[in-house]
Parts: sequence; structure tokens; C-alpha cells
Amino acid sequence: MQSNEAVEDTHGVVTWKVELLVALCLLVLGAVVAFKSFQLGAGWQDDGPGSGYFPFYIGLFIVLASGIVATRALMPATRNDGVFVTYKQLRLVLTVLLPAVGFALTVQFLGLYVGSVLFISGFMIWVGGYSWLRGATVGFVVMALAFLMFEVWFKVPLFKGSLDPLRFLGY
Repeated sequence: MQSNEAVEDTHGVVTWKVELLVALCLLVLGAVVAFKSFQLGAGWQDDGPGSGYFPFYIGLFIVLASGIVATRALMPATRNDGVFVTYKQLRLVLTVLLPAVGFALTVQFLGLYVGSVLFISGFMIWVGGYSWLRGATVGFVVMALAFLMFEVWFKVPLFKGSLDPLRFLGY
């Protein structure tokens, strides 16, 4: 009988499923590029190629290559049934990826400074296992120094977010 840890190290996301997912995402991207380029003018004009000429063909190549990869991923003869990433490895990747995605979304609304305080503090508390007080203190001090350096000393304003929560500081 195998332990849970041994099972986690050998079981995970199968390679062909990852290949299929990536191929389908790229296929959609290539189709959007080709469609928009066609609308822009993918033909030959009086003065040369239209502005969508080259992007249109690049989009078509992406669609073609993605279709080939998706087909190979689905065919039993060429399908790779090996483990792409174990669940343990995936958990480690998501430990970094999810806070990074949260940071990117937070920056859009609360800006770089507030978003960074939340990211640094949250990462220290969640991943590093630090106390709430230490995580919040380090996050605040680091970004307060960054604020002073960029906004006050160098006079280089950084993105404050659509809600601009630091408006009261006058910067």
C-alpha cells in the first residue's frame, strides 16, 4: 500500500491535457489576431500590403500550428500520457501564481503602493509563516520607503490605481 505522499509524487496533470489546453488557447488567440487583421485590411493595397497583411498571416500560422498540436494531443498514437506536473509541484506553483495574479488585479484598482503592501504582507504571512504584525510592518515600511524614493525624492509618479486611495497625500 502506497502512502498519500508517494501517490502525490507520481500522480498529477497529464501532459496531453496541458498540450490540448495550451493549443486551444493559442488557437483562439490566433483566430482573434487573424480576424481583427482581416478587418483592418489584410489584402494587397495600391501602395503595398495593407496594415493587417502580416499580422493576418501570423494569426493563420498560429491557428494552423495550434490545430496540429491539438490534433496530436488527442490522437492515441501521438498522445503523451506522462505526468506533466505532479499535484505537489502544481501546489507549489499555485502558491506563487495566485498571489501574483491577485497583486496584478489589486494594482489596477488600488495602485502599486497599496497593492505592493498587500502583496508583500500577504506573501510573508501566507507563504513565509510570519506573524500578521511582522508581515504588515515589513510590507508597509518597504512601500513607504519606495513611495518616498519615487514620489518625493525622484519626482517619478508611479501608478496609483483607478480608485487612487493615496489621493489624500497630495501626490
